[in-house]
Amino acid sequence: MAVIRFNALKEAYGRKPICVEPPGLLTSDYFGINVFDRLKMEKYLTAEAFGQVMEAIEKGSSIDRKIADQVASGMKAWAIEMGATHYTHWFQPLTEGTAEKHDAFIELLENGSVIEMFSGKLLVQQEPDASSFPSGGIRNTFEARGYTAWDPSSPAFIVGKTLSIPTIFVSYTGEALDHKTPLLRALNAVDKAAVNVCQYFDKDVTKVIATLGWEQEYFLIDEALYNARPDLALTERTLMGHASSKDQQLEDQYFASVPERVECFMRELEIECYKLGIPLKTKHNEVAPNQYECAPIFEECNLAVDHNILLMDMMKRVARHHNFRVLHHEKPFKDINGSGKHNNWSLLTNTGTNLLAPGKNPKTNLQFLTFLVNTVKAVYKHADLLRASIASPGNAHRLGANEAPPAIISVFIGKQLTRMLDHLEEIVSSKKMTPDEKTELKLNVIKVPKILLDNTDRNRTSPFAFTGNKFEFRAVGSSANCASAMATLNTAVAEQLVAFKKEVDKLIKKDIKKDEAIFQVLRKYITDSKPVRFEGNSYSEEWKKEALKRGLTNVSSVPEAYDAYLTEKSVKLFTDFDVLTEREIIARNNVRLDTYTKKIQIESRVLGDLAINHIVPTAIKYQTLLIENVKGLKDVFGEKDFKDLAVGRIQLIEEIGEHISHIKAKVEKMIEARKVANKIEDEREKAVSYADTVFPFLDEIRYHVDKLELIVDDEMWPLPKYREILFNR
Repeated sequence: MAVIRFNALKEAYGRKPICVEPPGLLTSDYFGINVFDRLKMEKYLTAEAFGQVMEAIEKGSSIDRKIADQVASGMKAWAIEMGATHYTHWFQPLTEGTAEKHDAFIELLENGSVIEMFSGKLLVQQEPDASSFPSGGIRNTFEARGYTAWDPSSPAFIVGKTLSIPTIFVSYTGEALDHKTPLLRALNAVDKAAVNVCQYFDKDVTKVIATLGWEQEYFLIDEALYNARPDLALTERTLMGHASSKDQQLEDQYFASVPERVECFMRELEIECYKLGIPLKTKHNEVAPNQYECAPIFEECNLAVDHNILLMDMMKRVARHHNFRVLHHEKPFKDINGSGKHNNWSLLTNTGTNLLAPGKNPKTNLQFLTFLVNTVKAVYKHADLLRASIASPGNAHRLGANEAPPAIISVFIGKQLTRMLDHLEEIVSSKKMTPDEKTELKLNVIKVPKILLDNTDRNRTSPFAFTGNKFEFRAVGSSANCASAMATLNTAVAEQLVAFKKEVDKLIKKDIKKDEAIFQVLRKYITDSKPVRFEGNSYSEEWKKEALKRGLTNVSSVPEAYDAYLTEKSVKLFTDFDVLTEREIIARNNVRLDTYTKKIQIESRVLGDLAINHIVPTAIKYQTLLIENVKGLKDVFGEKDFKDLAVGRIQLIEEIGEHISHIKAKVEKMIEARKVANKIEDEREKAVSYADTVFPFLDEIRYHVDKLELIVDDEMWPLPKYREILFNR
């Protein structure tokens, strides 16, 4: 193994940058070239087909089979012109990636020749084998049938030689088996609820779309070093490894100049993403060594989720061209910053108004306050569910560390805006307002733009922060599919907006003026949701105590966090808005628990293997050398002088022996704990058992391995060290 390590280092340090640049082209010349977007649809489809597709995208109407045939024909013609030979239904099963089955554009003729064919039937629906995809018990293993159905709102695209058609994925009995289906349902729910509320302020609003701008953090590791670390290759995180003497203490990596080799990777990634219509805007060095970030211009939420999943896949493809491996794990290296995926969320009307941005007059600012306060109330009501939506084994390592928000869900809106809401709470009475109160309210609403203009700071410790014209859900993990968090958030906001409208309409029926009724309900919501608003340091111990007093939960256990999905409140939320049925909710929770169990199981197996088969033998070999050295000292210097010379070496021999004994004993106990947990049939109980009895051994074993790393001769140590992995660019 030591030879493998040094060969990996030699290979890694010999890398030369490979840069790709389209000669003489502007980004606008090739942006979206591999996407069947509106311009291409207009060119390749009949006017009738184009009109129906646009209506399906904008209004959610269905497309009849005759039109589907026309769309398929036009899509095939474009794809073949672009060099495509196959097509696939591209979907997002309940795993961490995507799925696709490639079929050629051919049909066999009677004379034995083939013809390129692609019908509306094949475009609209396919039947992939669903037997090996997670279902959480919705169907038996032998019931393999599942269906993918075209999502017209997300355009088809070409990767390589394959036309990829974004689709939903459902079981034979109609239950959702993917991430996209509940997201689309949630977006439909928040659209309807937001439009109804917008009618108080602007009768021209007929559609509201949720927008999303994600920020993707990631690590780039040299491929040779990655391959020499079995833990990275099998779990995407280092299960052992002592901290480097220098890591991120100086903060000299953050926003520093991008290394040439990394820049070449980033440039090729941008080019491939632009071809796919992904509007990447920003790229930079992150805080940790070899950590980076990219972010696009915000888009409609469903499309943004598709683009993020597509980007993550494209990252892995492009990285191989530059002898890199991409790590999306939330915490691949101990004691340095992990990676998140901040979800910047807002609501946009068909009239071009951002509902979370202040306007220029009292009416638009009252609308802004309405959506701001309702969002805060929704987060307060469903804080535990939002926490569950971002929970994962990887994110459990990141949340609460110095670079990430804690597991306690709170909302930051800024001190000035907080003062304004507090003032509104004070002056709005439960009865009809006096003329002076109305005037004071109007003046305060007018001040909103000025308040927000000065409120530019962001609380990086807050899991859910208002940043001037959007909310930033900072707790989402870097490996996550954004759909989970976005489906939950949009459904929660939809429920809250429906409740708000009912309360306002009830007051209006009592002859209270509309604006006055809105203020009265907002005042109630401001008071109700006050416990979730926090402007201070969310990392502090004081906040944990304060949060407990406010009734906010701090759930660190991933399996226990998932319990929030099964509460009566959560089930009612999803079922009332037809986002998920109760059966789908239970099934998805079983999938989450099973995934958690298997990930901890894999990590414990990998760590046990590395510790016993690689680390312990290396430590024994070095210990043997020390013993031989001590014997040699005794032979050369005799019994008298030998003791003074050998005391340090003897201490090392004893110390190595202690660490070896601890490692072997703890690995054996970990294996026994795993065996006990594996016999448990209930998914939740098994996951809890893994969390409570297996997971703790990972850190305990690691402690002794990392101590040995500081003792054993560097030339003998079998695995690339942190200083080698993190500072090779």
